Amino acid sequence: MKKYTIISLGCPKNTVDSEVLKGSLNRIGFTFTEDVETAEIIIINTCGFIKDAKEESIETILEAAELKKEDPNKKVIAFGCLTERYHDELVKEMPEVDAVFGIDSQAEIIRYLTRERFTLPDIATVRDLMTPPYQAYLKIAEGCDNKCAFCAIPGIRGPQHSRTIEDILREAEYLQQKGVKEVVLTAQDLTRFGRDNYGTLKLFELADELLRGRFFHWVRIMYTNPDFWNPQLLELYNKYPELCRYLDIPVQHAADRILKLMNRGRKSAQIRNIITEIRKQVPDMAIRTSIITGFPTESEDDFIELLDFVEEMRFERLGVFTYSEEEETQAAEMNDDVPEEEKERRRELLMETQYDIASDFAKSKVGQEIEVMIEKEDKGHYIGRTMWDAPEVDCFALVKSNRELQPGEFCKIKVIKNINMDLYGENI
Repeated sequence: MKKYTIISLGCPKNTVDSEVLKGSLNRIGFTFTEDVETAEIIIINTCGFIKDAKEESIETILEAAELKKEDPNKKVIAFGCLTERYHDELVKEMPEVDAVFGIDSQAEIIRYLTRERFTLPDIATVRDLMTPPYQAYLKIAEGCDNKCAFCAIPGIRGPQHSRTIEDILREAEYLQQKGVKEVVLTAQDLTRFGRDNYGTLKLFELADELLRGRFFHWVRIMYTNPDFWNPQLLELYNKYPELCRYLDIPVQHAADRILKLMNRGRKSAQIRNIITEIRKQVPDMAIRTSIITGFPTESEDDFIELLDFVEEMRFERLGVFTYSEEEETQAAEMNDDVPEEEKERRRELLMETQYDIASDFAKSKVGQEIEVMIEKEDKGHYIGRTMWDAPEVDCFALVKSNRELQPGEFCKIKVIKNINMDLYGENI
């Protein structure tokens, strides 16, 4: 029996890939451990999305390789986006790594480890979760058909391949049986789901069937590109209490000139209309978005327009990234002319603005009774999340309780105060 560990880097979609590999290895007699030092096999699922992610992946591989100096019998295996993109370079520059595989290579990895023929089991029923047992990601599609000028994902992951609704529902039932209470729908672009295999957009139908099945206490929707936004989706928020009043809709910028250079399909006015309609139809919605500062040729006027847009739209949740040039993208052919310190200055200004907006949103909840999912205990209190907060990326609620609470348990709290962007409340 081989003892192994998996270090999964990058996005939730990578997490799902790692869970499929973990479940497959466990089925054939391998033993998983979280202790890297005692593992005989160290498997690293890499991310190659932006510069920082690439650097983290390389550092993690090198750290794992260092452990081989103490135990030469250890095996280090790398797979995923970084290795898909730079396979030959990594093989050449990192001879201490025993094997390098690309994406969707779980079966190849197992064949390498066992020296036997292996067919990957049904991914809808093989996953072994690496998230807390009460929460899981449900990947509904792979790849991307969008041509955003800054993004290398289509070149790494290929065109979009949507799963069938039946297959996704079967996996949902499997996750429910494993005790999952919150599921997060994920893909590179959820709104484009079904266009490749059904010939039409099918996110509404998928979400409706998933919610009708009452599989989970919470269902959360992430990565909805506004270019293919379907307003019909809003009907589900008022129909199903299980659908978290939370929507991730990355806009990337607000200046039409920059949006055009980015190859985004919507203009600023159209994005404003979408957000306004969401607010009108679902007043308690928390909208999360992502923004890039310092895209090539972004002027001070472009940035001021973006800053004004954020102040006007008042997104409850916001992620801001500085532009990072990616090889083999359209933007890489442009002159990266915004200095790094200016990109960072602009990012910081946006985050300062967002801090006040998110704090005001938290303050608006004071005195209300809301539901919280408990995640852990800390120094006499419990830490949890509301429906307005996605795992790992958003805010938290600090809960005082006279009774013992368990991770994954839902409880009602009365919000006593906000601690900046976070909430503090008592279990009722």
